[in-house]
Amino acid sequence: MTSGLADNVRKYRRAAGLSQEGLAERSDLSLSTVRKIEQGGDARVETLHAVARALEVHTSALFATEAPRSVVGPSDDANRQHLAELRRALMPPVGLSPHVAEPVEASELNETKSKVRDARALYEKDRYSSVAKMLPRLLRSSEAAVTALEGEDQQHAVIARSQVLLITGQFLTQVRQYDMGYFALSEAIKLAKENGQTLTAATGVVGMCWLLLRQDRFDECEALATQAAAEIEPRLSSATTQHLAVWGELWLRVAASARRNNRPDEAKHARRMAASAAEAMGREDMSFPDHWGGFGPATTKMKAIEDALLEGDARSVLRQADEQELSKKGLRALGGVTANNWNRHRLDVARAQVLEGSHQDAVEELLSIKERAGGWITHQPMARHIMGDLLATRKRTLTQEMRDMAAHLSVTG
Repeated sequence: MTSGLADNVRKYRRAAGLSQEGLAERSDLSLSTVRKIEQGGDARVETLHAVARALEVHTSALFATEAPRSVVGPSDDANRQHLAELRRALMPPVGLSPHVAEPVEASELNETKSKVRDARALYEKDRYSSVAKMLPRLLRSSEAAVTALEGEDQQHAVIARSQVLLITGQFLTQVRQYDMGYFALSEAIKLAKENGQTLTAATGVVGMCWLLLRQDRFDECEALATQAAAEIEPRLSSATTQHLAVWGELWLRVAASARRNNRPDEAKHARRMAASAAEAMGREDMSFPDHWGGFGPATTKMKAIEDALLEGDARSVLRQADEQELSKKGLRALGGVTANNWNRHRLDVARAQVLEGSHQDAVEELLSIKERAGGWITHQPMARHIMGDLLATRKRTLTQEMRDMAAHLSVTG
């Protein structure tokens, strides 16, 4: 059975005058991989990126609309049940009569802001169940405050509500509940804009771009982040650290989407812009809720290393992984990086190690991430891809550590 993806790859391959063997050679993929794609099989984004580079088209040009596949098994039912309370609080039913909110006192606003920071801290510590339990009450109380309060108190309530929606959107994107995450982020952006909180709104755009990236919506992500970066462009010599951080994060989103979409020139420009923001800051900044996540010289370096991995240059990844800004000394001097950014970087290192045949090193890297963030890693498809590739290519008997890691990620050989 063929698919729209298969038809597109075949069409562009023939237009380029290539055989399947020629496309495999030019894209540095196996012939069996090319044949699988053209026969209607699935492919990872990095595989399609390699095909797009070989065919000199945007990666998004290969995508095609298809009917969704059936979800079989208990996992979807379980997710609906686990998130039922959060869904009710975030998206209550809409009827003909206005929704009646519970009464709230202005004094509760400070408590709400404190709880948002608590939720963020739990999120950074990989305690997703605790975050999920906190958010419904925060969503209801922050909505009630916006409805019940007036004047300056209401403005503060809107800011608090925006922050609640931001952390909700971040959490839902992390656990791959994209429709709910989109709703939370779009509401946060709208509220912040209406209240003149431009940087908070731009922070929401950073989160929205992350969601779009995870859905392989590269063109939209690049356009959205570019537009927002232009609208909040700072004066580098006088801008606040938070302003520079949000602007820099937007350029990181531009770079990530452009690189994955086979637009290397645009990606290089975006990396330069992000680097200029990081240089002006001089060190890392992680001051949530002023901006989405950590940003600074070390984060910019880690994200640039992703480009080498996307190009298949595993040796470059391993060479740069612990150099300069990313050395222990460099990280201390710059103030450290967020757990999520660091763990993602180390996944890149593990992927490069598998590509170089260093299976034991890759497993040790995965085990280190598991020790720091056991729940986080189970939500990372890249971790499962790494383990799956290791199982598929390893010639010798698996070690007990390898079997344990595969079990933790629910990967079977």
